[in-house]
Amino acid sequence: MEARIRAAGALTAALARDPHRPAYHFTPPAAWMNDINGALYWKGRYHIFYQYNPHGAYWHLIQWGHASSTDLVHWVHHPVALIPDADGPDRKGCFSGGALVSKEGVPVLIYYGNPDGLCLARSSDDLLIEWTKDPGNPVIPEPEEGSADFGRYTMHDPCGWLANGQYYAAVNNRDPKGRGDAAFLFKSEDLCTWEYVDVFYQSRRPWTEGGEDCAVPDFFPFGDRHILLFCSHLQGSQYYIGEVRDERFFPEIHGRMSWEGGHLGGPRTLLDPNGRRVFFDWVRELRGNDRERESGWSGAMTVPRLLSPGPGGHLQIDPVPELEVLRLDARRHGSIEVSADSEVAVEGIGGDCLELAIEIDPREAREVGVKVRRSPGGEEETAVSCDVAAAVLRVDVSRSSLDREIRYTRYRSLQPHLPECEQYVTAQEGPFELAPGEPLVLRIFLDRSILEVFANRRQCVTQRIYPTRTDSTGISLFARGGAARFKSLQAWNLAPTRM
Repeated sequence: MEARIRAAGALTAALARDPHRPAYHFTPPAAWMNDINGALYWKGRYHIFYQYNPHGAYWHLIQWGHASSTDLVHWVHHPVALIPDADGPDRKGCFSGGALVSKEGVPVLIYYGNPDGLCLARSSDDLLIEWTKDPGNPVIPEPEEGSADFGRYTMHDPCGWLANGQYYAAVNNRDPKGRGDAAFLFKSEDLCTWEYVDVFYQSRRPWTEGGEDCAVPDFFPFGDRHILLFCSHLQGSQYYIGEVRDERFFPEIHGRMSWEGGHLGGPRTLLDPNGRRVFFDWVRELRGNDRERESGWSGAMTVPRLLSPGPGGHLQIDPVPELEVLRLDARRHGSIEVSADSEVAVEGIGGDCLELAIEIDPREAREVGVKVRRSPGGEEETAVSCDVAAAVLRVDVSRSSLDREIRYTRYRSLQPHLPECEQYVTAQEGPFELAPGEPLVLRIFLDRSILEVFANRRQCVTQRIYPTRTDSTGISLFARGGAARFKSLQAWNLAPTRM
């Protein structure tokens, strides 16, 4: 026992010293996390569940980790919610899923029990600590080869909801076979007996690639439309906005939340008592399997975001205002003129745990932006910019780290043997167009190795960066192809959260 206590203490000290471990983004106490699962607001607390291996910083025999918060900022770690049963339908892992509240007012987790099918678990305590698996699991079995349903649908990564007195579950097409992402729909009156309805939706090729699937779906009302959030194992987190007719979803708008070189891959939302749709996602690592194992931890969660309908029915994205309680040492700069093809260092502002709020008039500049985690000589730096001409929000990571082993793959596939995974990029770019005369308004959250960039409330790019130098903490402003005016710049150090 004493040896185990010493080992735990040594790990805690090592994690505290790790320059890449986030200070205010949620992470487990140690070890591995991936997809966010089953987010739920219950009796005054925000609950998140996540794919978890408590035994090391690697993916293996997955369980459901659990944490809760009263303010979306400070989190309490709870005991593991779901553990595979050695002789049960989830014996190879409690894979991803969602949460709902039953007609009787009971919280229910719905998940894929590997290898046998869709499973349920229920809780009756206020903190959702104790979970009882349904004795009828799997309530929707994985189709066996030779059965009538084999080939019609697959069981994987369900989400569940209650609408008009009917339970529904949408599950992932885990093997698209070049046909692209799709989801399969089931319905039930009592959560016990389920009926296969049909294909819930089928993607359109201009929007997604043939090798993309609809992993970890999350489906919910959105204004006068619905949203289907999901992640493809090839290209990461994305969404559809569309209409439901006759138990079928018809996408009208498609958008991504992660692009080539990006890091998001397991989204989930909840609805809070104020009617806010709160979004969470898994931010994956880029240090390599061996380094992650050695460090003792892997994975983090984005800062919570608010999703709301924007102009034209598009998605509006904001960090939750609760994060403002972390602000320290407010600093403000007035107007700063930056001439064409030049760079201006910002004195008195720097660090690796910051929030920046910047408003920019691009004027005639082709590209304007800010560099963070910049070393004095510029050997390390990450450039955040709006390329006005190309209509993209860009995070340039070509000089983010002197560590040559840090490389950004074009695709985020969890199947590294694929040839596509040997293709690399030096920047992540999300579509973003400024209207004539519209200023660029940036909210930037920097947390050691995590960078989240919000632009004009309608785009967000998340990036992992791994600077090696302790003096890579500077900030500078730049303009290319023309002069620009930085109308205002506010900065705060951000305090670490309690976890």
